[in-house]
Amino acid sequence: MRRMLLTLIFLALPAAAQAWSAAGHRLTACIAWQQLSSQSQASLGEILARHPDYPRWQARAGKYGMIAIFAEAATWADSIRNDPRYFDERREWPTPPIPGLADNARHKVWHYLDFDASGHVREGELDQQIERLTQVLRASPSPQQTTYALPWLLHLVGDIHQPLHVGRHDDEGGNQFEIENPYDRRQPFTNLHAYWDDLPGPYGLRGQRLLDEAERLIGLIPPPQRGTLSGWRDESHALLTQVYPRSAGSLLPIINERFHLQSRELAQRRIVEAGYRLGWLLESLFHSGVPRETGNHGRP
Repeated sequence: MRRMLLTLIFLALPAAAQAWSAAGHRLTACIAWQQLSSQSQASLGEILARHPDYPRWQARAGKYGMIAIFAEAATWADSIRNDPRYFDERREWPTPPIPGLADNARHKVWHYLDFDASGHVREGELDQQIERLTQVLRASPSPQQTTYALPWLLHLVGDIHQPLHVGRHDDEGGNQFEIENPYDRRQPFTNLHAYWDDLPGPYGLRGQRLLDEAERLIGLIPPPQRGTLSGWRDESHALLTQVYPRSAGSLLPIINERFHLQSRELAQRRIVEAGYRLGWLLESLFHSGVPRETGNHGRP
């Protein structure tokens, strides 16, 4: 009977998750935007305005302007997963080129790094792609390439701060680790990766609620050390010891109150760290390498 129930639960679990939820990426982007000089903000706005999906971002941003458009752009790399204009290069034929973009593959392996038990990377390109995209933006080889690279970079800096994106190969970064979550009545059985992705807030977090939450987090959590790309990766990987629930439920490991509160605090801290670091990185690329005053609060 227990095996049958577990089978039914497994069939009801969500598909493999790939990132912070849209709320997490929007929050990261809003925090990053506030670390930028007006010159950098203008340069980034010009790049994003060339993107073929810019009208969509603009419509979703509504009256909240460029910070909200920037936040929507940070979710683009996940939104293309279900967009028929894009293709999975590992199993699908290429779709027709999209004017204005250098590439229209979904590049799922860019979103993560999976490590084996000995600490070696088994799959994923997350850190490599952040480095490559940074170099593209620094070199600015063509408008088409920078317009393509920027939304990817906004997204992947958020991803590398999510611990399960630098996770274990044996459970696919928590996607194959089923849990019981009493804090989600709509979907009480899920996988650990999906649970962590949803911690930052509801998918539709936008507008004034988004801006207020970003301000709350900035006031709550101090700026991090700037660190390095490899340091960001190693921080997330080291946090894996804290992200797996240890309490047993009726059928699966269960999220208890203490774990849930600690996980929310950790998720919020990682989003803030990602936001500051993304902002400082972009400022170094678009404003002569000199961060403005808000960046100086971070420890070197």
